[in-house]
Amino acid sequence: MTSKLSRGDARLLVAGTLLTAASALTRYIPTGRVAPFIVSALALGFLAAVVGRSVDRLGDRLGSGMTGVVQSGLGNLPELFFGIFALRAGLIGVVQAALIGSIIANVLLVLGLAFMVGGLRHGTQLFPADDARTIVVLLVLAVSVLMIPTLGVHLDLAVKHHEVALSDVSAVVLLTVFLLSTPGSVRREPRPSPEDLTADDEPGTDGPTWSERRGDLGDEAGVSVGAWSTQLVVALLLASSVAAAFVSDWFVAALSPALSALHMSEAFAGLVVVAIAGNAVENVVGIQLAARNRTDYALSVILQSPVQIALVLIPALVLLSGVIGGAQLTLVLSPLLGVVLALTTLIAAVVVLDGESTWLEGACLVGLYVVIAASFWWG
Repeated sequence: MTSKLSRGDARLLVAGTLLTAASALTRYIPTGRVAPFIVSALALGFLAAVVGRSVDRLGDRLGSGMTGVVQSGLGNLPELFFGIFALRAGLIGVVQAALIGSIIANVLLVLGLAFMVGGLRHGTQLFPADDARTIVVLLVLAVSVLMIPTLGVHLDLAVKHHEVALSDVSAVVLLTVFLLSTPGSVRREPRPSPEDLTADDEPGTDGPTWSERRGDLGDEAGVSVGAWSTQLVVALLLASSVAAAFVSDWFVAALSPALSALHMSEAFAGLVVVAIAGNAVENVVGIQLAARNRTDYALSVILQSPVQIALVLIPALVLLSGVIGGAQLTLVLSPLLGVVLALTTLIAAVVVLDGESTWLEGACLVGLYVVIAASFWWG
């Protein structure tokens, strides 16, 4: 089993290492109020990509489906660390906005850009409607559970006096649904790795599937991109996870000074900046796949992330917030945040259930995201 890194892997690891070091320097050396925030956000995004890439490399040992399950557990570690440190700092509004913002950004901004890029290059694109339906059903279920505590409190029902208990019950239900969906995930086709993008496919042509071609792919230097050794994967997972914990702490420390200097609200920072930074590198992969007319893989890469956030990350932070100290995270959202989350899910269902996409649909999704982001600029 090879332990060699492809050129793309090496670049990613170097970028993650350098940004982590830069984040440490800006934390302990005076560099102003904005630089530590920007550098830590970039470092967090690249570390998230390193964790995801490391888990993808376990595919040959765990199998494609199980790798996806492990990915859902480990891929959101940087966001989990950020949530823990932010809650301990009392930044509950930023955490809520970041979690919901990650869902909205993937469904509207990233999926919209993928549809636009793919549609302008290839015209109407097709993808398996059954797979899309499964993902959307899970997303709609998760968002519905998230919305019930919000509606109960803002409609002044009796449940408003028991929002913590209801949030805990909802979190347990969401985690249970995730566990029940795991057997189906284990049997699914693997997601493509970023190295798949180096293949010279002719746009619009049918060729071997990613799982058939994975062993034949190589980067421009001719280095094998086969599975990494188990020792290398474990070492990278440990190193990137530890680094993500430190960077998350530094990012939270830099957050309040940067928001004051930039005159930016906590809601906007969480909904846009933190949400996009945590998933930026992997989201580029989804857009590139759509550009290569591999819309089925692009849809899976882009939409699996918000599903995992809703089913795993949010309930995990709700339950952990009761024991780690600091602010207590509940599922009671602000009215505007709850409305935009519900609208996002509804539009996602309408757009993907027909099994095809166009550039105009993508433009509409991106336009809606811009309006939502602008509405949170002032708080």
